[in-house]
Amino acid sequence: MNGVMIRRLGDIDAVLDFATANGNISTFLLATGRKIHMRWKVSAGVLVALAFMIPAAPATAHAAQPGLDAACQTVERVVYKDFRQIVTIDLDAATDVDVRVLANQILAEAKTESLPVVSRVLQERLDGTPESLRQFLKTELRQAWTTDLRISVGRSLTGAGTNVKAAGQDVLNKGTVDGYLAYLNEGLYAARALDCASQPTPTPTATPTGTPSATPGATPGGTATAAPTATSSASPVAGGEGGGGLPVTGADTGTVAAIGAAILLLGGVAYLIGRRRRSRFVA
Repeated sequence: MNGVMIRRLGDIDAVLDFATANGNISTFLLATGRKIHMRWKVSAGVLVALAFMIPAAPATAHAAQPGLDAACQTVERVVYKDFRQIVTIDLDAATDVDVRVLANQILAEAKTESLPVVSRVLQERLDGTPESLRQFLKTELRQAWTTDLRISVGRSLTGAGTNVKAAGQDVLNKGTVDGYLAYLNEGLYAARALDCASQPTPTPTATPTGTPSATPGATPGGTATAAPTATSSASPVAGGEGGGGLPVTGADTGTVAAIGAAILLLGGVAYLIGRRRRSRFVA
């Protein structure tokens, strides 16, 4: 029986019965090992098949669903994490390296959520001594985090609608960490959706394609009307019928008069000099 080809579980069971009855130890051990191997292969095959049958989870299963912002525009939500679930180590027994790694993890999350108090104080403690950092995480982180959550709730009320203001004020009045997280992650967006839905839908208004021109037009009586382009309070030039322009007044008039007088004077002097030279030539 040692040379028997063992292929199926049924054949293995038959070989085991034969080996037990005849006391053939080597055949018994061979059949037993082969049976264990075959059963393991069957189990592994079942597991592989189940793995292919189970649908793969979508990549966005843990991503926050979009919501509406204050302007009723679809945006990606900011997910506020529970810091109590991030601090999972024993801060008394943890090494300084473990404490620092935890602090950096919380700092990164605080910056993502725009938490001003935790971000500022935690960065200061990271720049300080390991003892001060450990002390902050043990005794001061909870209070700083709660203050930041309350600030975030207050920010959401700026310019908010009726439903958001009511929900946010109710959370502030209760003042619990769980209430802050529930509001910031879910309640805010639910209330904002109600406010956006209650806003009136703007109706399109007809706009004129052109503006009326200010050109002169004829009145029903046959009289042409036109708006004057310019109005002058100066009197027309004396003796002029066409009214070509406005008279020169002020300082410019004095300048012109002075130049004219100078020209006349020079002309008179030149005339006298010319006459004297002519008189001498005749004599």
